[in-house]
Amino acid sequence: QVQLVESGGGLVQAGGSLRLSCAASGTFFMAWYRQAPGKQRELVARITSGGNTGYVDAVKGRFTISRDNAKKTMYLQMNSLKPEDTAVYYCNAVAWGQDYWGQGTQVTVSS
Repeated sequence: QVQLVESGGGLVQAGGSLRLSCAASGTFFMAWYRQAPGKQRELVARITSGGNTGYVDAVKGRFTISRDNAKKTMYLQMNSLKPEDTAVYYCNAVAWGQDYWGQGTQVTVSS
């Protein structure tokens, strides 16, 4: 069983920054997803256990995904936040062919 615990969401003004953390019970292929009201959940960024990263175009140059395998923790540094980044952000891990999800953390960006 994979356990994921997110933290770091909150309310910030446009142009501000937030850092999300996801503490995991092991080392897996991991990603951040987000879901805005009335929209489908979408992939934001992903990172392999070796540190290779990928981003959706909407966040390239503004968000940075990283991980500390010793701490079994993944991060999402979000800079230059925009109101359209407002969503619940979910930590995702893929292990043994299955998806696991954290409880989600709310990020609200005011204009």
